[in-house]
Amino acid sequence: MTETTTQNPQNKCDACESCLMPFDKDTGVRESDRYCSYCFKDGKLCYEGNDLKEFQKVCCESMRKNGTNVFLAKFYTFMIRFAPRWKNTNK
Repeated sequence: MTETTTQNPQNKCDACESCLMPFDKDTGVRESDRYCSYCFKDGKLCYEGNDLKEFQKVCCESMRKNGTNVFLAKFYTFMIRFAPRWKNTNK
């Protein structure tokens, strides 16, 4: 039996490659096809470092300030490690 996968016809991702936020949940103005409005502003990534744990901390704090439940914020920030941007970094 062969496994089939479905891909986006334009080969575009439907979530941010940095934080995995679904684009349909992004209320800001996106400047990039690859990143959400929180991660990419003024033509560059807002967090330019390569420290995954620091980025996760910044994201969790931001979500909490915006009213996200503490358990959801921690889950979402845990999932960031699987985003394409962080795939090859030390976890």
